[in-house]
Amino acid sequence: MPRLAKSTSAPGDAPERTLADLVYVGFNRRVVALDRYSGEIVWDWKAPQGTGFVSLLLDGDRLMASVNGYLYCLDPVYGQEVWSNPLKGYGVGTTSLASVNGSTSTGPSAAVIEQQRQAAAAAASA
Repeated sequence: MPRLAKSTSAPGDAPERTLADLVYVGFNRRVVALDRYSGEIVWDWKAPQGTGFVSLLLDGDRLMASVNGYLYCLDPVYGQEVWSNPLKGYGVGTTSLASVNGSTSTGPSAAVIEQQRQAAAAAASA
């Protein structure tokens, strides 16, 4: 069960958080969601099984967390566990995660580079 951070405002006063407002950190079988503007902890979650390093993949509207042989699917906005799979028989260790919907650190910068390339091409043809 995720722990939600204490709110300093009354319910309904603060705007609803979205995926764009959060940054995720995984370590020591825990996942923490931070407000990207203030650094405030929004929620934290601890894997019921597995130990050590946590691999994370933001897969559209799901956050995948792999912890030493166990895979968990979390709701990225609220931190609730959606499902889990112990992946029995596949071993343990550091995991690589990939998905057609998954986010990587190159996503936003690749989009900016493409926009700059298109702007330069348009300027050259004008």
